[in-house]
Amino acid sequence: MQHAVGSPLPPPHQPGHGPAVGWSPAAHHPGQHPGAHQGPVPVPGPPPAPGYPAPPPVPTPPPAGPRHASMPPPPDTTGHVPLPPGGPVAMPSSPQAPAAPDPAGTIIAVLLIGPAGAGKTSVAKYWADHRRVPTAHISLDDVREWVRSGFADPQSGWNDNSEAQYRLARRTCGFAARNFLANGISCILDDAVFPDRPVVGLGGWKRHVGPGLLPVVLLPGLDIVLERNAERSGNRRLSDEEVARIHGRMAGWYGSGLPIIDNSQLDIPETARILDDVLARAIASPPQW
Repeated sequence: MQHAVGSPLPPPHQPGHGPAVGWSPAAHHPGQHPGAHQGPVPVPGPPPAPGYPAPPPVPTPPPAGPRHASMPPPPDTTGHVPLPPGGPVAMPSSPQAPAAPDPAGTIIAVLLIGPAGAGKTSVAKYWADHRRVPTAHISLDDVREWVRSGFADPQSGWNDNSEAQYRLARRTCGFAARNFLANGISCILDDAVFPDRPVVGLGGWKRHVGPGLLPVVLLPGLDIVLERNAERSGNRRLSDEEVARIHGRMAGWYGSGLPIIDNSQLDIPETARILDDVLARAIASPPQW
């Protein structure tokens, strides 16, 4: 065996006594005789030759064994970032300064109400995309359609199954909104909430999200929603009779005290700008609903 010039030779091996140096107590297994071991134990090599740096020391691995019973379990985290628990969304506080509130930079929860074809989803996505603070869009229709096999389509008739799935989807949306808000992310939810039906009314949204939820009604003319509905496909497209009936029921929001935006002659960016104006007034003077 070759050794570096100028370095001492390793001590000779003595039969029956194990290696002379380099035996780590960590190699022993608890409960076994000190001389018993499994497999060869590495012996440190000779010192380096003059003029060459020494290699870094190899750390000794900790002894194997079960976690000590007194050690606490690891915290409930995602990666390394602990997430605050979601709670009911409180009413947004208006600023003390005389300047008007800026909804684009405020963490809020918005419920956009309207009939099929009102443009709720398009406006909600655009509004969420153009805010200065992180914002999520939660569509109740999308969450309802998470159910694939056994989906209860309200177009086939409102029954116990469709009502139960609607309630479950609304509760899921509420939990998501509360968790987003608790972690600094605003939310805009959209749903066809009827003013004359408690099952799909505001009370459930207020219960699941919190009293700070800001509802706004998007209600264009009947001809507009009929035109937009004609461009849809699948179970999102309704009959003209159904669209007219839903639109007529939504007219009950007039006189309710909720802000209403008639976007019949407005494009999506203009509607989103007016939505910001409405929300600024709602933050300054929260609605009583």
